[in-house]
Amino acid sequence: MALLKVSENVEDQAIAAKHAARKVSLLTAEEKNEALLRIADALEAEFVSILNANAKDLDAGRQQGFEPAFMDRLALSKERITDFAAGLRQVAKLEDPSGRIVSSWTLDNCLQVEKITVPLGVIGMIYEARPNVTVDAAGLALKSGNSIVLKGGSSALHSNQAIVDVMHRALEETKIPQEAVQFVFSTDREATQKLFTMKEHIDVLIPRGGASLIQAVVNNATVPVLETGVGNCHLYIDKDADPAKAMYILVNAKTDRPAVCNAAETVLIHKGWLASNYSLLNDTLREHNISVHGDEAAVKLIPKAIPAGEEDWKNEYLSLDIAVKIVHDMEEAITHIDRYGTKHSEAIITENKENAEHFMKLVDASALYHNASTRFTDGNALGFGAEIGISTQKLHARGPMGLPALTTVKFKMRGNGQVR
Repeated sequence: MALLKVSENVEDQAIAAKHAARKVSLLTAEEKNEALLRIADALEAEFVSILNANAKDLDAGRQQGFEPAFMDRLALSKERITDFAAGLRQVAKLEDPSGRIVSSWTLDNCLQVEKITVPLGVIGMIYEARPNVTVDAAGLALKSGNSIVLKGGSSALHSNQAIVDVMHRALEETKIPQEAVQFVFSTDREATQKLFTMKEHIDVLIPRGGASLIQAVVNNATVPVLETGVGNCHLYIDKDADPAKAMYILVNAKTDRPAVCNAAETVLIHKGWLASNYSLLNDTLREHNISVHGDEAAVKLIPKAIPAGEEDWKNEYLSLDIAVKIVHDMEEAITHIDRYGTKHSEAIITENKENAEHFMKLVDASALYHNASTRFTDGNALGFGAEIGISTQKLHARGPMGLPALTTVKFKMRGNGQVR
């Protein structure tokens, strides 16, 4: 099977993606679904070649001394590749978001108006050491009728190249042109900078990664940006929280996968709750090897806690560290979140429904939880099949971005000679 000949010129790739986008936008849902299913099958069938490529990236990462959290995001396994494929199959089952009539009406002059959803066109995706993004982003882009230009981090270059090669071979047997999935293999910084400014070829940029990457795109791009955010996520344990439930949620939110953006980084604890449950809290933290960076009150009550500084309240630890602050009431907790939160995911643990509703109305975040872990802020967990990122902005899309976020609208007017 022939592989797509990859241009070393980023602009040529963007132009090719733009031409391919027109073809993809004309395909039926069935034709797009068939392509996703073929890609899913191919990923599972060729997992060995992908893992061999990933091993090269992991070896390079170890030599460069990458942090464990970074290595976790970079690492692939047969199980993770199977999950990629499962995500694509789930996306294939979802309703096609393009071509949906949002609303329609007829004017007094009998002019008929329709507002319909259409693909964005060409999506530019800039991300770091997450090979899963290569699969998720491409799958969502194709299902929604778009093409995509992918620029992954150099630390995952071999893994991404292997994944894209598998995709291209699978697409050769479908109605979707291989050119609809472009991957920028150049590690030259100028290639990334070029993506920021090609408004004539790329319709939207989506950065996904650390704060420095996201801000570099937001501050320098002339292409419209769908901004994703880092996850300084908080749990607030209210005075009326069920102790066992609070600890169960805390352990999951902090330890399930501490290196991901929806893991909890700060826990705010009502002083009344702590007065009755500090032994349970200490036992839980010790059992799960969670290291505490606490305010003055927390340091006095939690063994081995170290004093927290200003940076601790801002930190996305991505590890088994957590910041702990003791608060006098819910308003103090909300004020803290307003100051240090990244508008990603925030949770309140309480049996008081009025407190929960007050918290969820006042806290400004893309995802809010009552008596549940922040780990559900994920496209797959919420039934999207996959996500292209988690938007913390307020325009167009917010929260985990699935298929609908990759469409816009157009108006169609049908008349019979009407003039104004």
